[in-house]
Amino acid sequence: MNRMIFVNLPVTDLEASRRFYTGLGFTVNEDFCDEKVACIVISETIFVMLLHRDRFADFTTREIADARTSTQVINALAARDRDEVDQFVERAVSHGGTLQGPVEEGAMYGFTVADPDGHLWEVFYMDAPG
Repeated sequence: MNRMIFVNLPVTDLEASRRFYTGLGFTVNEDFCDEKVACIVISETIFVMLLHRDRFADFTTREIADARTSTQVINALAARDRDEVDQFVERAVSHGGTLQGPVEEGAMYGFTVADPDGHLWEVFYMDAPG
């Protein structure tokens, strides 16, 4: 079995977050959704669990950071080509995301966007030599 990754994100407005992620072209696994949680399917092995902030608090005793004012993680997704990067950014902005800026690292082409709650996502294409 392939190892799966679940990214758990606290959100303020579950429906707005759900619209944002489905607007990016991702799907929802309704089997793992309720009024406080939505399971976004990025791939067969990558999932984003959107948890309303009060539900997220059930899983930690630590203070829940406000992603609009602080950064702890930047989630990165590889794209097949530059066009896929541009399409992702366009969809993100048109569905409530905020463009944060370009990624400038050698042969890497990409951008960072924030979701409606401020969680950062970097989408990039690496034009690797050879």
